[in-house]
Amino acid sequence: MNVVDSSAWIEFFVDGPNARFFSDAVSDVERLLVPAVCLQEVYRWVLPRHGREAALGAAATMKQGTVIALDDALAVEAAEVGATLGLPLAGSIVYATAVAYDAVVWTQDADFEGLDRVRYRRKKPAR
Repeated sequence: MNVVDSSAWIEFFVDGPNARFFSDAVSDVERLLVPAVCLQEVYRWVLPRHGREAALGAAATMKQGTVIALDDALAVEAAEVGATLGLPLAGSIVYATAVAYDAVVWTQDADFEGLDRVRYRRKKPAR
């Protein structure tokens, strides 16, 4: 199973330098888990830059995977993960989701660098 974090989704949608690194995880919708917080972050990022239609399109693409809601158990686990690993709120939800579903996190967010079950690619400057 794969969890693609918000930074990787944005990189994929803008066809940034690391887009190919994330494309297999994004394209494998049968194994794709999408934390609801990633939907929120990506929609919020796309909306002011590219408009409502593009934001809705991005959300539709993301929802081809299985959207994972933040329930009470996952929220508590995310709080534990955040406190233990020093991850910010959204990152702790993403990582806790990966742990709960035995998945790999795909990211270019440096907060995840060096963690188990993470496929990290350092963010490259835009072309």
